[in-house]
Amino acid sequence: MSEKKDNSRAEVVRLRRDRDSRTRVERARKESTRSVPVTSRRGEPPASKRRTGSPTQSRSTRRRFQNALLPVAPDAEMRGISIARPNLGRRLPSFLVVALLATAIYFAFNTPQLRVTQAQVTGNQILTPAEINAAMDIAGEPTFLLVPSELEKRLRLQFPELAAAQVDVTLPNTVSVWVAERKPVVRWEQGDGYTWVSEDGIAFRPHGDMPGLIGVTALSAPPVEGMVSSDPLTPAPFLAPEMVKTIQGLAGHVPPGVQILYDADFGFGWNDPRGWKAYLGTSAADVDLKMRVYESLVASLTQRGIQPAMINVTYPTAPYYRLSE
Repeated sequence: MSEKKDNSRAEVVRLRRDRDSRTRVERARKESTRSVPVTSRRGEPPASKRRTGSPTQSRSTRRRFQNALLPVAPDAEMRGISIARPNLGRRLPSFLVVALLATAIYFAFNTPQLRVTQAQVTGNQILTPAEINAAMDIAGEPTFLLVPSELEKRLRLQFPELAAAQVDVTLPNTVSVWVAERKPVVRWEQGDGYTWVSEDGIAFRPHGDMPGLIGVTALSAPPVEGMVSSDPLTPAPFLAPEMVKTIQGLAGHVPPGVQILYDADFGFGWNDPRGWKAYLGTSAADVDLKMRVYESLVASLTQRGIQPAMINVTYPTAPYYRLSE
């Protein structure tokens, strides 16, 4: 009886030990599978606040947490960090090029051999080289900064007497200028001043005395002319080219030493030494015919003893005279 009780008590102790052992194993298993709270990156909610998914997702999440907590060797962290070092070998040629360009620009702007002293002028007969150089204003300027087209435009705008201008710039410091000047044919006197007029009607300031010019005394101003050339650098004419041709045609019929007159109402004429004024209009057409009609009318008036004050042959088919102004 006592032996059977002893066996029962030993069995109870053994069962209790087995139960305690299983309890510790279950507790250890629960502790090992408990999720570890991890603070999320980039604003993600903590794992505890995420929506619970399937068991598969929970296991994968748990594995990610466990993998994230694996220890990392110190040498692996050092290998992942790289320090950028400047590559001077690639940039050195660029630095050398920039330095050479800066040096070249400095010497280009400060070398006297690359600066212009004055331009060499050819083709001029009226203008002097000093006047042309003063208008261009290039003394002391670096040659490589000069623009020939701009210098040509400056000359044409400064001097109406220039029909054309060509500028050539050559290193180190040579500037050549060729000009074509308008030839004056008329000396136009009006009021207290006078000007020169070329065949195309362009007026420009006189340059001293020039023999051979046809003198015209204007009693009134000529009509304003518009642009007649497609060249934007050609100024508007002072006289119509037709009027210049009339003056040239009339010059061969005017008595020597007599000044040609201009009146806005009657055109071109002259003071006839015989005591009257003669006018032939402003058209260059039929000047010879007008002169023949004029001489015939003068002969008729002289034969009849008539002393006119003015004879007008602007229209050779209808000439007329006046006895008084």
